[in-house]
Amino acid sequence: METADYKRIRELMVETQLIPRGIKDVRVLNAMRKVPRHLFVPEYIRHSAYDDMALPIGEDQTISQPYMVAIMTELLELKGDESVLEIGTGSGYQAAVLAELAGEVYTIERIPELADRAQRKLEEIGYDNVHVVVSDGTKGLEESAPFDRIIITAAAPKLPEPLINQLKEGGIVVAPVGERFSQMLIKGRKEKGVLVEEYHTACVFVPLVGEYGWKG
Repeated sequence: METADYKRIRELMVETQLIPRGIKDVRVLNAMRKVPRHLFVPEYIRHSAYDDMALPIGEDQTISQPYMVAIMTELLELKGDESVLEIGTGSGYQAAVLAELAGEVYTIERIPELADRAQRKLEEIGYDNVHVVVSDGTKGLEESAPFDRIIITAAAPKLPEPLINQLKEGGIVVAPVGERFSQMLIKGRKEKGVLVEEYHTACVFVPLVGEYGWKG
């Protein structure tokens, strides 16, 4: 349920957690102000929905810290009409933020219970440009490729080759890459078939499990 209190707390989240850390994209900041994060977390921790931390959502998965959602979204450089592939639907919150900023969002979740819960929540709120798929996200979504942008919201030992292949020329991929319990946020832009990578902030995500990720 949306209330004036939640709107005020979201504004406070943006003003105290995001802007001071360098998030500048006005469209990203407005999306973070708008999307009701508290509806994507379990009711028993709803009071902590806008805190500066990741939170458990069940099935040993988490909803990312607001700042991490914001920086990953900002690095995608979304203009409004892109086709975006998200690997790791989780709660559906990141997909909702993307839906505010892109044309179509395809999001893959390997855990059916989470996918079902996220899809129902996204539909309930009114996001009709998000398509939830239950599958091994490390293989991508060949039938809907190529994508303008790809975002991986789980830690990969390396960027999965199928995802690079499904990224358009000039497209951007953002992902946490590294060891199981310590990663670096990477932004890669596809130039002449090869990713040109930038390294951003250190981070810790749950592992990306699948054929081209960590083994369960």
